[in-house]
Amino acid sequence: MIENKEFLIIRELKYLSPDYISSLELRDKVLRKPLGLCLFDENLENEKNDVHIGAFINNHIVGILILTRQNAMEIKMRQVAVDEVFRNKKTGSKLVFYAEEYSTNNGYLTMILNARKTAVGFYEKMGYEKISDEFLELNIPHYKMSKRIVRD
Repeated sequence: MIENKEFLIIRELKYLSPDYISSLELRDKVLRKPLGLCLFDENLENEKNDVHIGAFINNHIVGILILTRQNAMEIKMRQVAVDEVFRNKKTGSKLVFYAEEYSTNNGYLTMILNARKTAVGFYEKMGYEKISDEFLELNIPHYKMSKRIVRD
């Protein structure tokens, strides 16, 4: 008997590729629709300069995050979304680890992000620290968080 095992593959996506389009649909489903918003109403042209990292199982996108350069030493992680079915299976943490490794390999020292209040615990377990007071983004409570990612 052959077992059908699901393997998680994490890799970069090319802007405007079919995988990128699939990632937009996932981001819309996870991050915008619950707020009554539509990602496709936003101007996404600036994303062409970002790094898009996707998590795939059987060539189906199950997670996404974006890295945006802030300056020579700092990069911002944003738009982190994992399909509800694949949460609590380490998909999000594997995406973040990949993003940190990518960033370190490209010379960045610090990763920053704006975490929804409900996700702060997830990021704290991964070594991120709150560096701001609570603020609203899209009418949702957030905290700015940071982590030194360079390996000493």
